[in-house]
Amino acid sequence: MLRHEQNEFITRTGPGTPMGELFRRYWIPALLTEELPENDGPPVRVQLLSERLIAFRDSEGRYGLMDEFCAHRGVSLWFGRNEECGLRCPYHGWKYDVTGQCVDLPSDPEASGLRARIRLRSYPLVERGGILWTHMGSPDHRPGLPEYEFALVPPDQNYVSKRLQYSNWLQALEGGIDSSHVSWLHRDALRSDPLMKGARGNQYNMSDLAPVFEVADHPAGLFIGVRRNAEPGTHYWRITPWCMPSFTMIAPRGNHSVHGHFWIPVDDENCWAWSFDYHPTRSLTDAEVAAMRDGKGIHTRTLPGTHIPEANRDNDYLMDRAAQKAGLTYSGVAGIAMQDASLQESMGPIADRSIEHLTATDNGIIMARQRLTRAARALAENGTAPPGVDPATHRVRSAAVVLAAGQVFHEAAREELTARPGVAPASV
Repeated sequence: MLRHEQNEFITRTGPGTPMGELFRRYWIPALLTEELPENDGPPVRVQLLSERLIAFRDSEGRYGLMDEFCAHRGVSLWFGRNEECGLRCPYHGWKYDVTGQCVDLPSDPEASGLRARIRLRSYPLVERGGILWTHMGSPDHRPGLPEYEFALVPPDQNYVSKRLQYSNWLQALEGGIDSSHVSWLHRDALRSDPLMKGARGNQYNMSDLAPVFEVADHPAGLFIGVRRNAEPGTHYWRITPWCMPSFTMIAPRGNHSVHGHFWIPVDDENCWAWSFDYHPTRSLTDAEVAAMRDGKGIHTRTLPGTHIPEANRDNDYLMDRAAQKAGLTYSGVAGIAMQDASLQESMGPIADRSIEHLTATDNGIIMARQRLTRAARALAENGTAPPGVDPATHRVRSAAVVLAAGQVFHEAAREELTARPGVAPASV
C-alpha cells in the first residue's frame, strides 16, 4: 500500500509535478496518424498531461502541436481555419504556423513588431508506426525517436488503436503488468477470442490458477515473469517487459500476433489507453485486422467519430448478467479491453492505495511503483535522466516459453526477450 502523499506523488502528472516532469522526458503517443489524414484538414483537440493542445497538418504536410488557445483573447483554435501554412483564429484573424509562431496579426501595424513576439507554446509531432509522437519537455533533453519494434515494422505488420479510459493512468498501467488476473477475468477470451484461442499456453493458464511472480531489472524498467506449472519438470512462463514510464508488451499466444499498450495521462483522472498488435515476420491477415477493428483481442469498438468505447460507464459497460451466470463471460462484460477498463474505472478516478492489501502476485506492481518514484525524485532533485529515454533500451520483446524447472527466467530467455528483426516471437 502507499500512504496518501505517496499516492499523490506518483499519480499526478500536470505541469510542474515530479511525475509530470518525468513523463516529459519521453516521447509519448499523441494521435493516430489517421487523425490528421490530409493537408489543411480540420484541427484536432489534444489533451495530454493536463495540457490542452491543438494539432493540425499544414498545406505542406507538416504537423503542428501547440496551445489550444489564441494568444489574443483566448479563443479555442479548434474553431480555426487551416489555410496557407497556418491556423488562423476566426475571431480577429491571428494566424499561427506549426511552431506556434504568429505569422499574421491583422489588427496591429507591422511596424509595432508585436507579431514577432507572439508565439504559442508548441511541441514536435513526428510520425512513426501509425502514431504521431510528441515530446513535451525541454528540447535540451529530447531523446532519439522511439524504437519499439511494433513502430518499426512495415505498416501491414501492425495495427494500432486508442480509447479513452476514465481513470488515472497508474491503475491502468498496473492492470497491464498484472498477469495473474488473466485466468479469471479473461478466461472466456482464452476460449473464444479469435486473436487468443487455440494456444497451448491457454491450457497452462487455466490449469494453474496460483501463478508465481518473479521480477528482474531491465535498463528501461522491468521484466515481469509469471510462472505456471506445465509438463512435469517444466514451467510455463509469460514474460512482460515494462518500459518506463508506461509501455507494456503482452506475450503472444500460439501463432497469434504480439500486443501491448501505452497508458498516457489525459489529466489526473483520465488516460488514453493505446493498444497495438504486430508480428515481426509477417503481415497481419485481413481476418486479424477485421477482428481488431471489431474490438477483439485487446482492442475495443468505439462510438462513431470518437475514441469513447461503445461499452462504457454510462451504460454499465453493457453488463450481461445472464452471460455472467452462464459462464459465457466471467465478469458479464464482453471483450478484454472493457473487462479491464470496467474494473479499473470502478476503483474511482484515482485509486486509494492506502487501503489495498497486496500479495506476492503484486510484486511487479510494487517494484514498478518504486522504480517510478525513485526516477521522479532523482530527476527532480539531481536532474538524473530516467531509465528508458535511450531508444536502444526499447528493443525488447515479450515472450511465452516453457523452461525447465529451476531456470532463471530472464537469463534462460535472454534471446527471446530481445527484438531481433526477421525472427519470430517466442510463443506457446
